[in-house]
Amino acid sequence: MFKLFKLLGNKRLFILLLGLILFIALMGFTLGKRSQLSWPEKFINDTVAFAQNIFYKPAGFIAGLFEDIANMRKVYEENEQLKIAVSHYIRDKAKYNFIEADNERLQNELHFTENQKKMYKYEYKIAQVVSASPDPLNRTITINIGEKNGVKNNMAVISVEGLVGTVSQVSPFSSTVKLLTDLDERNPNSNAIAATVLGKENESFGMVESYDEETGTFLMTKIAEKDKLDKGDIVVSSGLGEAFPRGMIIGKVISRQVGDFGLTHTATIEPAATFGNWKELFVVVPEIEE
Repeated sequence: MFKLFKLLGNKRLFILLLGLILFIALMGFTLGKRSQLSWPEKFINDTVAFAQNIFYKPAGFIAGLFEDIANMRKVYEENEQLKIAVSHYIRDKAKYNFIEADNERLQNELHFTENQKKMYKYEYKIAQVVSASPDPLNRTITINIGEKNGVKNNMAVISVEGLVGTVSQVSPFSSTVKLLTDLDERNPNSNAIAATVLGKENESFGMVESYDEETGTFLMTKIAEKDKLDKGDIVVSSGLGEAFPRGMIIGKVISRQVGDFGLTHTATIEPAATFGNWKELFVVVPEIEE
């Protein structure tokens, strides 16, 4: 007993022993199966959670701020790359559209000339339109081929759609084309076009003498009463008089009526050519002798 009191008298040893007992008791208490935490555990958990919440929110905010700044820079770089890609796409799309339109137009012109060559032995010299006169009383256009290319006065000029006019002036490297819209039966210098109907060349004949500015149509006169010309027929040059080559498409018949004196008939012709927005035209060289 004396030894026990002596041992208790040693404070350090007593505290160590008491702590060991409490540790063993706490371990036995916590390792056992429990449905609820004790109030010290609850207090400690809540204290730790509160402290973590205080430090976690500012740290998370700062970390998120730096992450957002990095993301913003990445988004900016991606946006710049997208802008460059869009500008390249727009440029390439416009370039493609031009190439596609030119290719389609040239394919049509090639098809047109090949078909014409099969019908008549003419040479077609392609020309670029370089200017158009704004004068309504003197409608002309200028093309980029002339004497050096074999172009001469009064040669017919056509588009893919149909007859456009005739060469009125020739220079070494350019020519002036007088349009069919200047046709006027009252003008002695206006050359009427001897015309017939495609597919009815031996059954129809008339003269395309004038152009009506208001209606945008040609007037074909001197049509015989028994002529086979009918609405919807395609009118072409007959080649008579040698003013215009044979087989040049002029337009389509939209109506036929009795002439002023009742002896012959007239017909209203819708032009095949549009008389505007040309890029390429063809100068028709007279028939080649074999």
